Amino acid sequence: MNYQNDDNDYKKLCKSQTNRFICGICGGIGEYLNIDPTIVRLVWVIFSLCGGCGLLAYIIAAIIIPNE
Repeated sequence: MNYQNDDNDYKKLCKSQTNRFICGICGGIGEYLNIDPTIVRLVWVIFSLCGGCGLLAYIIAAIIIPNE
């Protein structure tokens, strides 16, 4: 088997440049998972309202996830 480590063989999670609402986190996750970023935003809001950890996770993701 021939395994190549080519940059085009995998997706990279990064902030969205075209679908930015606050920091582009939900847009980037939506693009990475090939789903509508609005769904990601709604799930993130539900997590924020239910447990409160969603806001902290968003701040951490905004710091960790690269711009592109």
